[in-house]
Amino acid sequence: MSTATGEIRKVTTHVIQSMKDRGEKIAMLTAYDFSMARIFDEAGIDILLVGDSASNVMAGHETTLPITLDQMIYHAQSVVRAVSRAMVVVDMPFGSYQSNSEVALSSAIRIMKESGAHAVKLEGGAEVEESIRRILLAGIPVMGHLGLTPQSIYKFGTYTVRAKEEQEAQKLRDDAKLLDELGCFSLVLEKIPARLTKEVSESILIPTIGIGAGKHADGQVLVSHDMLGITKDFNPRFLRRYAELFQVMTAATQSYISDVKSRDFPSDKEQY
Repeated sequence: MSTATGEIRKVTTHVIQSMKDRGEKIAMLTAYDFSMARIFDEAGIDILLVGDSASNVMAGHETTLPITLDQMIYHAQSVVRAVSRAMVVVDMPFGSYQSNSEVALSSAIRIMKESGAHAVKLEGGAEVEESIRRILLAGIPVMGHLGLTPQSIYKFGTYTVRAKEEQEAQKLRDDAKLLDELGCFSLVLEKIPARLTKEVSESILIPTIGIGAGKHADGQVLVSHDMLGITKDFNPRFLRRYAELFQVMTAATQSYISDVKSRDFPSDKEQY
């Protein structure tokens, strides 16, 4: 943790912008529950994203599509209770903003009022412009998301790198500029070429946060279960594991089972 970041008592949209302005990288992780959010917050993370990836890592679904607004609010409430420093951003789930801007505003208001979170995130550019405008006019900070947008997985048909061809790259450039001009406070860029990330990050005022988008973004985000090695079958090029908790937790569970079976646990000192 840098000295500058360590002195911050509460991370806000203003703090996030100032970090980009002075060249300090932004660290973001996903969080879905109280216990892990408290660990991340005390460790000094800048932003906690209550991601719709909870649909995958918490509920076992194949995609992010099944998770509901009520479920996202539940996870967000749990995370907010744990946090004293980090900014908490909540993904707006599939179906909560795409149909029309009135539904989008209602969904965003519910998230903010019922969870106590600090901002919302939604996927897309020009196609969700009116929804973003309404949410921002209500005073709710918005984080954008371009590139690979998992809620559109059935449209793409694959999780491969996006915007490799010039036509799609130009749309991403245009959408990034639009989100910047609308007033989004930051922008996630997922699984796009590093050179395009560099170009976009240098061409807009707001911070970019990359996942599988190279080193030129203003910050980085990973799914916490992937970063910690709790998931074991997901190994994309962009993922760096900082622990192997699947192995640690498996070994600990096996030791517990063995101690119970052998009557070693509980011992005389572990009873009343």
